[in-house]
Amino acid sequence: MMLREQKKEKLEASLLADDDGGIGNSRNRGGITVALLSYCFLALFVSLTCVGLILRGNSSFLAVSFENSKPEFGNSGVVESDKAVVAADDGRCSEIGVSVLEKGGHAVDAAVATAVCLGVVNPMASGIGGGGFMVVHSSSGPGALAFDMRETAPLAASQDMYEADGQSKYDGPLSMGVPGELAGLHEAWLKYGRLPWKSLFEPAIKLAKEGFVVAPYLGKSIASNAGLILSDPGLQQVYAPAGKLLKAGDICYNVKLGLSLEAVAEQGPVAFYNGTVGEMLVNDVQKAGGILTMEDLRNYRVNVTDAVAVNTMGYTILGMPPPSSGTVGMSLVLNILNSYGSSEAAKGSLGLHRMIEALKFMFALRMNLGDPDFVNISKTISEMLSPEFAKGIRERIFDNTTFPPEYYMHRWSQLRDHGTSHFCVVDADRNAVSMTTTVNYPFGGGVLSPSTGIVLNNEMGDFSIPTEVVPDKLPPAPTNFIKPNKRPLSSMNPIVVLKDNQLAGVIGGSGGMNIIPAVLQVFINHFILGMQPLEAVQSPRVYHKLIPNIVLYENWTIIDGEHIELSEEKRHFLAERGHQLKAQSGGAICQLIVQTFQRPINSGRKLGKISNNGVLGMLTAVSDPRKDGRPAAI
Repeated sequence: MMLREQKKEKLEASLLADDDGGIGNSRNRGGITVALLSYCFLALFVSLTCVGLILRGNSSFLAVSFENSKPEFGNSGVVESDKAVVAADDGRCSEIGVSVLEKGGHAVDAAVATAVCLGVVNPMASGIGGGGFMVVHSSSGPGALAFDMRETAPLAASQDMYEADGQSKYDGPLSMGVPGELAGLHEAWLKYGRLPWKSLFEPAIKLAKEGFVVAPYLGKSIASNAGLILSDPGLQQVYAPAGKLLKAGDICYNVKLGLSLEAVAEQGPVAFYNGTVGEMLVNDVQKAGGILTMEDLRNYRVNVTDAVAVNTMGYTILGMPPPSSGTVGMSLVLNILNSYGSSEAAKGSLGLHRMIEALKFMFALRMNLGDPDFVNISKTISEMLSPEFAKGIRERIFDNTTFPPEYYMHRWSQLRDHGTSHFCVVDADRNAVSMTTTVNYPFGGGVLSPSTGIVLNNEMGDFSIPTEVVPDKLPPAPTNFIKPNKRPLSSMNPIVVLKDNQLAGVIGGSGGMNIIPAVLQVFINHFILGMQPLEAVQSPRVYHKLIPNIVLYENWTIIDGEHIELSEEKRHFLAERGHQLKAQSGGAICQLIVQTFQRPINSGRKLGKISNNGVLGMLTAVSDPRKDGRPAAI
């Protein structure tokens, strides 16, 4: 049972105990005085019982109020429930999402509230000034819808716009793409939402206007980006008031953002895309030297398609089509491993070596992808989803050695995206949402709109440009060149996992180029190797960027004090095969929800319960302990 529910029940129990005790005592006295006292205590009993019933009927309010007043960070990375769960990288936002589900909201309702909350309390990673991808699986059918709310290039953008100043692709107002998050959330809500749009914004508005406690992870991000924050008036006003950088435990206020969210809550996304919020945002961007216009905002459209469905290793993976490279990239690697003919192929040190080799082929191939509305990438997609193509690559992987980068058929320089925030939701009907949202680099382009409180994304940095010189010395990918209204390539990888058409899991991650390897390893750890959910997420990971040809392995003490390090045995095994290794004090952040239909005997729980959609299993939600998030459950 959740801590929130325990506190509520203790409160109600204490009220009822006082009532019963008062009435009992009055009965031991005689005469008129006793009668009057009895009536008084009876009135008190009725009043307090009504209060208890009111509180019982408004448990979500208690939950949110409790979390906001005394937030807890880290050290509780897993929860279980046979009802509904949310796993975000901030516990307050998980609780807000659960409060929506307690009111009967759909998983998408909870996703809206959770996403808006994350934009307030984790502004270095996401917000309404950015964009993202959402996969929604409905319990009533086997497939899923993919909501592409990725930022787009402004109408005035061109592939040569950064020729004179390449750094402006990453820093400042020229790095901003047209934000898509609010449009995407609203599009999903129109299709699935059950609760009023306005109500989903209220908790985040309260956090922005009345202040929230700076979590340790945000505190570290503020400190590590001190120069960026202090050089921008908008960022300084919010995250370094009076010139003093906020730190963990301080209270942060973003009243302007609260007012912007209020306008969107009242008027809908039109306030942002064709109203006062948008007008103030555009004015601030143009004053700072950017090219965003109201026409850009008015023209923004969400792309809604069927999710990509990948059948491999006994599971169906539902995810995003390009310009996300996550699902098709993960598909290629899993199909390569599956072509060995045994789940043992992914096991142990040898399985790790094979996965690394497969990742290098995948990273080389994915740079042929781009926005399918602008370039023909059907051949690349077909190859990356093809088991036969994967088998051909597997024949180029040797168990006793690795190779130089050119062996993996690279042609183009790599996309090196950053940041993001991911969360997972499963509701009482087993509708599921997997959403990754981003402003790209920490605090986006390093600009906060003073009039709106919105952090500007720097998503233009994810495009390739003809003149850019990159660390891998390879030419830029033409399929990812800038055009007006085009979406840049992405590593984001929100997925829903099915087994025999039943919901088995929801996974996703944040961390730019590291997302695909991280989500892949969490999937393999749990669904293929049988690790428990928390272990599957917390287990040490490896990463690769193809160039430099180095295996990055985790070796760091994470925010809750736990130390994560790849074993010496695995490092030795990889080194013997020629891999160069380098320790890394960081990694991607993954959230995971799994549904299981059988629990350990000592759990005291039934195998499942019956609903209109069949048997419902037990849900386990994990927020990655690498960050200070916490999952929540009903």
